Amino acid sequence: MPKSASELVTAAKGRVENLDPDAVERELADGALLVDLREPEELAASGRIPGAMHVPRGMLEFRADPTSPYHAEPLDPGKRVILHCASGGRSALAAATLQDMGYTRVAHLDGGFGGWKDAGKSIEGP
Repeated sequence: MPKSASELVTAAKGRVENLDPDAVERELADGALLVDLREPEELAASGRIPGAMHVPRGMLEFRADPTSPYHAEPLDPGKRVILHCASGGRSALAAATLQDMGYTRVAHLDGGFGGWKDAGKSIEGP
C-alpha cells in the first residue's frame, strides 16, 4: 500500500535519533558534524547555523558514500553526523537513509532550522 510523505517522515523519526536544539548545540561543541540539507535558496533567504556543512538533500547519498567520486571528505560513516533541514522532515528521511548506508552515529535536528532559530540559537546571515 502506498505511503504518504507524512507517513514516511513519521516512520523515519521512529527509527532515527531525534535531537532538540540544546542537544545539537552540546554535540557540536563535542565535535559532531552538522549537515544542512536545505536548498541554496533557503540558506540565502534565512541564514545558516554556524559551522554547518551544506549538502543539498538531492546530493546527500553521493556526498556520503566514500566510494562515490562525489564523496565529501568530512562525511564519514564512523563519525557523529547530525542532519538538519528547515523543519525536520527531510532530515529525518535523510538520517534513515544514512543508516541504511552504514552510518551508525547519525541523528537529526527535530524541528530543523526553524526550531533552532525559535530556540534562540546562533545563526549566520542572511
